[in-house]
Amino acid sequence: MPASPALTAPRRRTGRGAELGLLVFAGIIVTAALVIVELNQNQSLHWELLYYGGGYLVAFAVAHLIVRALAPYADPLLLPLVALLNGLGLVMIYRLDLAAAAKDPGAAAQAPLQLLWTGISLVLFLLVLLIVRDHTTLQSYSYTLALVGLVFLAIPAGLPARYSEVNGAKIWIKIPGVLSIQPGEFAKIALIVFAAAFLVSKRTLLSTAGKRFLGLVLPRVRDLGPLVLLLAVALIVLVVGNDLGSALLLFGVLLVMVYLTTGRVSWLIIGLLAFAGGAILAYRLFAHLRVRVDIWLHPFADPLNTGYQLVQSLFGLGTGGIFGTGLGAGRPDIVPFASTDFISAALGEELGLVGLSAILLCYLLLVGRGLRTALAARDNFGSLLAAGLSFAIALQVFIIVGGVTRLIPLTGLTTPFLSYGGSSLLSNYIILALLLRISDSSRRPAAPRAARVTRRAPLMQAHTEMLPAIGGDGR
Repeated sequence: MPASPALTAPRRRTGRGAELGLLVFAGIIVTAALVIVELNQNQSLHWELLYYGGGYLVAFAVAHLIVRALAPYADPLLLPLVALLNGLGLVMIYRLDLAAAAKDPGAAAQAPLQLLWTGISLVLFLLVLLIVRDHTTLQSYSYTLALVGLVFLAIPAGLPARYSEVNGAKIWIKIPGVLSIQPGEFAKIALIVFAAAFLVSKRTLLSTAGKRFLGLVLPRVRDLGPLVLLLAVALIVLVVGNDLGSALLLFGVLLVMVYLTTGRVSWLIIGLLAFAGGAILAYRLFAHLRVRVDIWLHPFADPLNTGYQLVQSLFGLGTGGIFGTGLGAGRPDIVPFASTDFISAALGEELGLVGLSAILLCYLLLVGRGLRTALAARDNFGSLLAAGLSFAIALQVFIIVGGVTRLIPLTGLTTPFLSYGGSSLLSNYIILALLLRISDSSRRPAAPRAARVTRRAPLMQAHTEMLPAIGGDGR
């Protein structure tokens, strides 16, 4: 007798066909954008365009094959969304290179390096999927990862300024003539993994224990000791290194993870009160923070000096209007650091409010699919880790876009997958790989039970055939 259909694991579509179709769609958009930039800037097409367009298409074709082989049941929307954002960032960086070359033919081009970093990021993406075959194994290395994260944060602070400082922030490891890397980008991932493992292990205590004061449930120090100590050390290192954006990002992500673990609004209130107190203290202690707040409040007080960057960003967004000036037809190169901190302003000028809103919608979909992965995860650690990584992307986008549009003070973070920079790309592709791994484990059919039923089927059939020989109804 064949195995009952009810006992056999249902056959589930992997979604790789949908992923391939969406990647093709993203490739068409990015290729068309490159052609438009080239026509608007040079009034003709050059063979150099094949290098960028072809390199981009090959890179994500390989990425699709990697996912198909190593995470076949992963969410089919995550990789195409990242491919589209990465491609649009490459287009804008190439467009800024053309503007820089028009001013100075000897100016160094950033687009070839961004394409190279994309390739390296995909290699790291492959390694993460190869090494982390089961995301729950990361729990065993949580304290090791916490130590690694703190070391990564502390190394730039301990180096001489010439090897670690860029624009007043000591957050880099610079090897002159070779490369520059920002270890804090990788530290945040290690610290999020530690926080997820620690909070899951303490979930019951954090949800039930604590004293009440003015309607708030106060945490017990011994329950949160390691996490609070880790966060305090990390924030001190970041603030001393003038990396206020990363400090805000790390604090916000860990606070949300604590809330998701316990479900207590009181934890959010306590965290926000602690943040307000810390912000006031930092404002009084650090002159550079007071300068940034003054620029935020009064950008036009000194539009040619301290407020120049923000003022030019606001003018660019105003010039773009609703539909933008068109790719390659604006002047985003006037804004300092347009390819890194202010790439969203550059895209807003040439794509307008409609185009920038579409990009933000892509981020919204990316974060939404990450949170869906968190909800579907079969274990608490995977659920909290996916939620923390997804919220890290969401908060980083809010901080940088909020600074560019003068919603909040500028912080100096990069826009995930869009901005120029190797460290940012590498770390965000690690996040993508972890989300795909968790998604694959949650969407994969329960094969072991189906296998057991299949192996038992021949025995059941043999027993059925023996019943008539025994006689009667087999008793």
